Amino acid sequence: MNGPMTDSGTLLSHDWYPRPVPANVVVGARSWVHSAFAFLHCRSQRPVAVSIGHDTGIYIGTMFCLGREASVEIGNFGTLTSVILSTGGRIVIGDHSLISVRVVLADSWAAAGPDVTMHGAGENKDIVIGENVWIGANAIVLGGARIGDNAIIGAGAVVDFEVPANAIVAGNPARIVGSLRADK
Repeated sequence: MNGPMTDSGTLLSHDWYPRPVPANVVVGARSWVHSAFAFLHCRSQRPVAVSIGHDTGIYIGTMFCLGREASVEIGNFGTLTSVILSTGGRIVIGDHSLISVRVVLADSWAAAGPDVTMHGAGENKDIVIGENVWIGANAIVLGGARIGDNAIIGAGAVVDFEVPANAIVAGNPARIVGSLRADK
C-alpha cells in the first residue's frame, strides 16, 4: 500500500474488514497497515487526516479516533502496536518512534463523538512526539504533552507535560527518573 489513496479509498488485499482505507489517509512506501478497521472512528474531514511515513508499521489493535478537524502525522521507520490515537486536534509522531501496546494518545480527559462539544474540557491540545522516542506498554500521553527526541516513556506512565530530549520518564503521575547520555 503506497502513496495517496484514491477518491474511494483502497481495499487492503490482506484485510479481514470489508471496507477501504479512507481516501484522506496517505500511506508511505513499504509501510504496513494491518486493517482498515483502524479507521472505523476516523471522522476527520481534512484533505489529509492521517499521514503515515515510509517503512512504518501500523499493527493490530491500533485505532484512529479523530474528530472532524483532527490530523495525525506519523514519521518514517516507526511502529505503532495496539495504540489508541484520540484527538480533535493534532498528533505528530517523529521518525524511528516505537509505541507499544495499549498506549493511549488523547487530547481530552474523556472520549466524545465527533459532533459532541466537551464543555469544560478546554481547547484541544496538540501532542508532539519527537524522533526515536520509545513509549512503553499502557502509557498515556495527554494533550499538550511534548516529548523530546530520544526520550523513553516507561510502561504505565501518564505524561501531560514537556519531556526534554534524552529524558527517561516513568510513573503516575510521570516524572523524569533519568537521562540518556549522548555518545562521545
